[in-house]
Amino acid sequence: MNPAVPDGPRLLALGEAAWTLEISPQASALAHHQVMALAHELESHHAHLAQQHGVTDIVVSFRSLTVHFDPLRSPGDQLGQQLLAWAQHTQPRPQSGRRWRLPLCCDESVSPDSAELAAAKGMSPEAVVAQFSQARLRVAMIGFMPGFPYMTGLPAALALPRRATPRKAVPARSVAVAGEMACIYPWESPGGWHLLGRCPLPMFELSHPQQAAWLQAGDEVQWQLISLDAFAALEQRVQTGAWQRQDFLISTVEAASA
Repeated sequence: MNPAVPDGPRLLALGEAAWTLEISPQASALAHHQVMALAHELESHHAHLAQQHGVTDIVVSFRSLTVHFDPLRSPGDQLGQQLLAWAQHTQPRPQSGRRWRLPLCCDESVSPDSAELAAAKGMSPEAVVAQFSQARLRVAMIGFMPGFPYMTGLPAALALPRRATPRKAVPARSVAVAGEMACIYPWESPGGWHLLGRCPLPMFELSHPQQAAWLQAGDEVQWQLISLDAFAALEQRVQTGAWQRQDFLISTVEAASA
């Protein structure tokens, strides 16, 4: 089944228990704005969708949105047509999420690629850190692994292709860039992005009562540079549980005056 409107969204079956709405064949800011607007619309009808169609999850990407449902609850075709109608009438518009100020240590001991990126761009490592730390990034999607945020807003001067040879083990909570994107690795894993620093906070917590992944699509991230000593102190606070996520939220008043 592949109903579509010319130059409009496409409805694609993802197995028997999910629909993917492809908003555009190409990733773009406009496509992502429409994805986020549609996700917001669906979330506002969450109770109806859960009760009538057994919808269990809504997952956004750069240019599509996937809705997981219980096929034993109601016919999937009915849900698919409803989703397609919503997609055809939802106008693209930016969606504001939460705003975070996250600590970032760029000491050379945790920033192994700053000098290489600086040399490739004809800049000093200090200039790379300054430009990156002043950027306001927006989470476009969570993917690759649970809690891994793909973030847009990287300064154009820092855009660089992925490393020719990926690392077999990127340290957990490494902050990195590749192409026009930035990310935070939740756990130690293979990876080919350029490592510019490290955040001492966990990006994924299974024990969290509301949301295991710290960041969500639509969230904004700003950085607060910290020293290596401050990084170690925050790591200790995390290990002892002497911290809360809301400590790193930018308040509405502060955000408005920023």
